[in-house]
This record gives sequence, C-alpha cells and structure tokens, in this order.
Amino acid sequence: MYKNKVFINGKERNNIAGLNIEKLRKTKDWSQNDLAIALQNHGIDVHKNAVQEMEAGKRFITDIELKTLAKIFNTLIDDLVSLPEDKYSK
Repeated sequence: MYKNKVFINGKERNNIAGLNIEKLRKTKDWSQNDLAIALQNHGIDVHKNAVQEMEAGKRFITDIELKTLAKIFNTLIDDLVSLPEDKYSK
C-alpha cells in the first residue's frame, strides 16, 4: 500500500511544504490572496482558497507549483519540502 500522507505534529497532511510556504509568505507580510496573485502572475491558476489549503496541508502541491513558489520566495525546492525530523510523528 502506498502512503500519500504524512503526520506532522500529530496532524495528517497531504504535503510538507505548506508549513514552509506559510512561514515564507508571512515574512513577506503577504496575505494568502497576495500569494495567489503572485502565483497567477507566474502562470499558475490558483485562488486564495488553494493557498489556504496548501498551507493547511489539505491540498497536494504539484511540482510545477513548487518550482514557482521557490522562484517567488527566492529559495530552493528542497527548502520548501524539508522539516526537522522531530516535527514528524507516526
């Protein structure tokens, strides 16, 4: 059986990057809508609710979205998808 979800801090998530995306968004003092607009300006068709779902771990994030987010935040994809091991739980 394949495992498509991860548990972080005891909560089931569909992505790892959402927590880092939220942190980076807040360092820019952007709203979720601001980030959605930035993604749209890079050709990614998302809305504010999609950003909220990404950050909450309720939505899978595509590789194209990850690449664009890394560009927007001037960071590496690896930085978006990494968390300290102590954040994971089973």
